[in-house]
Amino acid sequence: MGHQKRIRDEKRRHKILVGILCLLTLGMWAASGTPEKKLPKQDDPDKVYLVNSDELTFDKEQSADYRVLRGNVVFRKDSMYMYCDSAYFYEKDNSLDAFSNVRMEQGDTLFIYGDVLYYRGDEQIARLRNNVRMENRDVTLFTDSLNYEMIPNIGYYFDGGKLVDSQNELTSVYGQYSPDTKQSVFNFDVQLVNEKYTLYSDTLEYNTQTKIADIVGPSTIVSDSNIIYSSAGWYNTETDKSMLLDRSLVMSKGQSLTGDTIFYDRRSGFGEVFGNMVLNDSIRSVIMEGQYGFYNERTEYSFATDSARLLEFSRGDTLYLHADTLKSHLVLPDSTRLLQAYHGVRFFRIDAQGVCDSMEFTSVDSLLHMYKLPIIWNENYQITGDTIRIHMNDSTVDWALIPGSAFAAQHKDSVFYDQVSGKELKAWFEQGQLRQIDVNGNAQTIFYPQERDSTLTGLNKAESGFLRMYLKNQQMEKIIIWPQPQGSMTPLDLIKPEQLYLPAYKWYSDLRPVSPEDIFRKPEVKIEVVEEKKHRFNH
Repeated sequence: MGHQKRIRDEKRRHKILVGILCLLTLGMWAASGTPEKKLPKQDDPDKVYLVNSDELTFDKEQSADYRVLRGNVVFRKDSMYMYCDSAYFYEKDNSLDAFSNVRMEQGDTLFIYGDVLYYRGDEQIARLRNNVRMENRDVTLFTDSLNYEMIPNIGYYFDGGKLVDSQNELTSVYGQYSPDTKQSVFNFDVQLVNEKYTLYSDTLEYNTQTKIADIVGPSTIVSDSNIIYSSAGWYNTETDKSMLLDRSLVMSKGQSLTGDTIFYDRRSGFGEVFGNMVLNDSIRSVIMEGQYGFYNERTEYSFATDSARLLEFSRGDTLYLHADTLKSHLVLPDSTRLLQAYHGVRFFRIDAQGVCDSMEFTSVDSLLHMYKLPIIWNENYQITGDTIRIHMNDSTVDWALIPGSAFAAQHKDSVFYDQVSGKELKAWFEQGQLRQIDVNGNAQTIFYPQERDSTLTGLNKAESGFLRMYLKNQQMEKIIIWPQPQGSMTPLDLIKPEQLYLPAYKWYSDLRPVSPEDIFRKPEVKIEVVEEKKHRFNH
């Protein structure tokens, strides 16, 4: 009996269990057939949520407006997590004070550490103090006082700090950094330091991604090779290329380069200038100017054009020289310096002026070569020829050589000119004045002897193979002609117009520069000067 009863009870329980399972299955089928759509609950992005705390204390009498949290405290505001060992949580004000092992994390790119954190929800600003460190990939910011504004995602310090990336270390009194744009701003006692140079400024903007520093205030960049002064522009600290504006200055090895805009490559030492270029070589006492030009501090190659001008000021009187194009460079293997001036050359100095088409000066022998209609004036003397070679001695003219079609003339009075011509002419100078003239081959001369009161007595014409003339105070002192000179003397009142000039005579007074500014004038060459003088004499 007992055994049968147990069997009946077991069957009854089995039927009940099967019925329950059937009901559950039916309910699940019904639910899957008509699902209920539930939207996930969305957080307020401006609200701070408490994620975790090992211990929470709330005392209405002592701390009615905040909770005290201890141990593994974690807060979250939108995607930003904040960690600490202990905190005061002002839930009503959406604020908190966090202490010890403070850390803020946003994703896997932004981490901020500090000893203390004060966050105010109405401002959405986190204030971190003491041993603060802000990390964004390869960028780290160090300070003791950092304010982090969550809405623009910008952190800034105001009582001294440092920002370090893979290239540079920047320090300043005030600094700010944006993890989104990688842009940083620094003010007051700014220093950008890397292994190649140091940049000093009071205002600087720097992008940690492009490694470009924007110069927005007076700045100085110091390296072993040069110094740069600039108040506007940019400098790529990774490529060492820069654009410098507002009359920036690059100084290197006794040279200084300035201009309206300078594109400068520190690695190659190349600076290209647009607008009012001035290259000052204080070692050689030379300044090169132009509206466009460049200078390579490694090769010492310089170039200027567009209103190009060269000033040489090694002695009391400055030499002013203009040409369409100016070049200065070293010629290997002996590093001889070569100065070249092309097209429309005009120069002025108190003791000498000159014009020609092109000119070259070599430092090794101090020789100046003038080509294509070269003319030199010294007081009232004019010297011309196919080519003129001038030897400089301590930046003064020592001698001038005309190897072909040589001609020299001195204006005496009215239409009267002392004249010397020949195959080759060499003129010697002393203290800036013409002292001696030697003519070799086909020597011809016209000169006007004078009384003691400077009255002209007549016209003396002579010719021979060679001639030597000595001068004193710009007046002919003695003349020697050899061998077997032929000549004649004509009284002043018997001179005929055709006797006045040698065949090679031309007087280029209209071409002569008369002041430092006059070197930029572009006069027209007048060839028929002789006929003009003859016409004046006949009247």
